[in-house]
Amino acid sequence: MRARKRFGQHFLHDPLVIDRILAAIAARPGDAMVEIGPGSGALTGALLDAAGELDAVEIDRDLAASLRERYVNRPGFRLHEADALEMDWSALAAQRGRRLRLVGNLPYNISTPLLFGLLQHATAIADMCFMLQKEVVDRIVAAPGSDSYGRLGVMLAPRVVATRMLEVGPGAFKPPPRVWSAVVHLAMRPPPDWALLPEYAAVVTAAFGQRRKTLRNALSRLLSAEQIAAAGVDPTARAETLAPEQFGRLAQSAAGMLH
Repeated sequence: MRARKRFGQHFLHDPLVIDRILAAIAARPGDAMVEIGPGSGALTGALLDAAGELDAVEIDRDLAASLRERYVNRPGFRLHEADALEMDWSALAAQRGRRLRLVGNLPYNISTPLLFGLLQHATAIADMCFMLQKEVVDRIVAAPGSDSYGRLGVMLAPRVVATRMLEVGPGAFKPPPRVWSAVVHLAMRPPPDWALLPEYAAVVTAAFGQRRKTLRNALSRLLSAEQIAAAGVDPTARAETLAPEQFGRLAQSAAGMLH
């Protein structure tokens, strides 16, 4: 299959890497496995064999046709020719009668918006195991104060337990990308109440929108310096030094929930 640039396709072909990824996913019979972007099917057959059933979401019509032909005689295989960014994951989980386990080698150009979109269906998802650009995984697992720490990690941290599983060089793909990749496992967890406030996303977005500014300046449209201080946060601090719990207190203050 020819990779299409507009879909950001890089097909996994290294059998050793494939085996390591399958071991990290650890699919079992009865799992509601969903593969996003199966592409040439490097993981598809093994996932289907391990779980007994598989929903595959593929946007490329030619790849979808190839997959449909290859697994036509496998009743547990269900193909969704669709854009993963537009899928109703909650509805799919309801159809399967259990929470979903999502896996996939995600195109770099959709990884961040897809992760944010999946948070809207968090209660329908058990876990996610994704191959992403290494820099994106760095941001997901980064600790406060580190160079990679930012909006993505702060938004995900209250909702998932993130574990870097392995790193993958460009040679494992055809065509090889210009960057390294990494596999991250994201286990969903019950979020604290403040992580569900719309103010949480607003505060985090504003704080990291102007990283070099102090919180006093970056959050001036949402909170006064006095409100920031009353939440137990230094108004002269910068966003990259705050833990998610501190952003949570700022969100509660913005929502009028701190007294």
